[in-house]
Amino acid sequence: MRGRVARTEYGVASWYGPGFYGRITADGTVLKPYSCWVAHKHLPLGTKVRITDLHTGRSVITEVKDRGPYKRGRVVDLTEALARHLGIHERGIARVRVDVLG
Repeated sequence: MRGRVARTEYGVASWYGPGFYGRITADGTVLKPYSCWVAHKHLPLGTKVRITDLHTGRSVITEVKDRGPYKRGRVVDLTEALARHLGIHERGIARVRVDVLG
């Protein structure tokens, strides 16, 4: 999916740790180790987004399934699987670009 970029945000991404596995997201999805989605404070649930790590240039297209992050200054929370895919897992946080696709 290459969709048109409707809007872009920049900020810091973090990721959900294993302590969140089994919890229910805002859209009713159960968080599992291999889940691949993000949490965002105000984008509608189901919104497709492209997350790009500004350090590595790696990106992934996914969707918003939960609310958060609740830590000040963060723009998205990633699942652990997405954090590993983007190379953010070891660093814990990373500067990212969030392209809202529409």
